[in-house]
Amino acid sequence: MSTPLPVFRRNAVEPVECINRAWVLVKDQYWLFVGMTAIGVLIGSAVPLGILMGPMMCGLYLSFFKKRRGEPIELGTLFKGFDYFGPSVVATLLHVIPILAIVIPAYIIFYAVFILSMSVQGNEPSPGAMLGLLGMFTMFWIVMFFVIIVISIGFTFVYPLLVDRKMAAMDAIKLSFKAALANFWRLLLLMILTGMLSIAGVVLCYVGVFLAFPVTYGALAMAYEQVFGLAEPADIAPNVPPPPPSF
Repeated sequence: MSTPLPVFRRNAVEPVECINRAWVLVKDQYWLFVGMTAIGVLIGSAVPLGILMGPMMCGLYLSFFKKRRGEPIELGTLFKGFDYFGPSVVATLLHVIPILAIVIPAYIIFYAVFILSMSVQGNEPSPGAMLGLLGMFTMFWIVMFFVIIVISIGFTFVYPLLVDRKMAAMDAIKLSFKAALANFWRLLLLMILTGMLSIAGVVLCYVGVFLAFPVTYGALAMAYEQVFGLAEPADIAPNVPPPPPSF
């Protein structure tokens, strides 16, 4: 018998509340979370295609959820994310590869057309042609930006579902997209607000980005809880075989 999928709520994400609750969650162990998020991002970025980003994100969300349940956490909790290495890598690749498959060919085609048009126009291209190319360039990046945002928002809940519900990668991706699209505009606003926090961190000589990480990632964990709720231990499918029958 298959395990029923978790039920999600529509229009449940409250962006400002997510940020406030994230701060309340991490503030008594703020520097621990700064270290965990910074190490997670740096390790996750060290390997191409984000192969290690999946396990690091799983470790971060596991830490947020354990803290939310009142369980003790430590720096080593971050590396518990490697318990989900296989599913998290599959999820990461399915996130990154479609974006690359869209952006790279489109980027090559656009600049090929740009160079070809310049060679046809000669050394003195007309202002109208240049304005047309500028307009195409702007529209191109608007479309690409929108596609990346939709895909990224769709993957919002994948890592939390992996660690909280012990779901398979494809099941987590499908459910994440359904739940994220049912909360799309609220998640987009949350993304904008947390992005503003990151921009403020960049102003502080870039190191401030790391100071904002506990709240930005914590806000996504709070958004997951608003949409799905945290699983009770009895609701989580066990990873161990059933006990032998007793006589």
